[in-house]
Amino acid sequence: MERRSFLKKAAVGASATALAAPALAQSQPTINWRLASSFPKSLDTIYGAAETFSKRVSALTGGKFNIRVFAGGEIVPALQVLDAVQNGTVEIGHSASYYYFGKDPTFAFDAAVPFGLNSRQQTAWFDQGGGRELLREFFRGYGIMNFQGGNTGTQMGGWFRKEIKTVKDLDGLKMRISAFAGKVMQPLGLVPQQIAGGDIYPALEKGTIDAAEWIGPYDDEKLGFNKVAPFYYTPGWWEPSLQVSFYVSIKEWEKLPKEYQAAIEAASYESHVVMQAEYDAKNPAALARLLKQGVKLRTFPREVMDACYKSANTFMDEESAKNAKFKKIYDSWKRFRQDENQWFSVAEVPMQNYMLSRK
Repeated sequence: MERRSFLKKAAVGASATALAAPALAQSQPTINWRLASSFPKSLDTIYGAAETFSKRVSALTGGKFNIRVFAGGEIVPALQVLDAVQNGTVEIGHSASYYYFGKDPTFAFDAAVPFGLNSRQQTAWFDQGGGRELLREFFRGYGIMNFQGGNTGTQMGGWFRKEIKTVKDLDGLKMRISAFAGKVMQPLGLVPQQIAGGDIYPALEKGTIDAAEWIGPYDDEKLGFNKVAPFYYTPGWWEPSLQVSFYVSIKEWEKLPKEYQAAIEAASYESHVVMQAEYDAKNPAALARLLKQGVKLRTFPREVMDACYKSANTFMDEESAKNAKFKKIYDSWKRFRQDENQWFSVAEVPMQNYMLSRK
């Protein structure tokens, strides 16, 4: 008798819970936001993270909180997404913070730093190593709250019309490259160009630039770089990983119900994980296809890597000496990188090296 009574009460409780969820959704306001992306729709993995995010936010709020995604250039220029969020043109953006390096090099820590953290280490620093708190403090000065919105993993070193055999081969070379890397390579003679993803191919085809880097095989194949530049270099030392982020206006964030804020947090993290998984799954087959088409895979010479490493450290030390915001994050990030690299050298690297030796 007691057992039947318990089961009856449990069933009633479950029914009440089931009814509570839609009732809760009904009680919440309908909110419509616009999201500006820095990426073209043709790059379905990096642009797709914003679509994944939008759909999950809607699902988690019973269709009451809707975020419409606009590709780069549709409502704001691809490299002005942060500005659009800051000035209220849109409520949220999806971008890579190193695009705003010119405002303050500190932005790069939310995206990629030369010879920096790989994707796992970047996520660990952001989630567990104090990175989130440091970056949120920095972004608050721009009226923005940042959320992880994807990671590409270690990128390729780009496409070149000619081989790079020595540091001298960089002299006078016009290359589409991220702002931080461009700053590092300028002392070596490289002429950096910052161009949005959708505009790189025409510049490379017309000879406006001599080389270009984007992300990796899956996206690079889509953009067709192999048709106009035969040499494909690795590694992309300037982006050992690239974390892209969602930028939410703090003013708009503070207006949201707590449940909608929680939906943004959950959906952004899901998008972050999915992007990395997609790139890891898609890049191997894309590289194999490129090689079959005659692409010449090359590794940057040690001489070039060493020169770039030295230049990167010189820049970061000099910036740290004059920029207190940069120094505050750099000191934390640098200690974390040292500890992570020591740990990876104990387990991850030996295991990976052994597996590669067995291929």
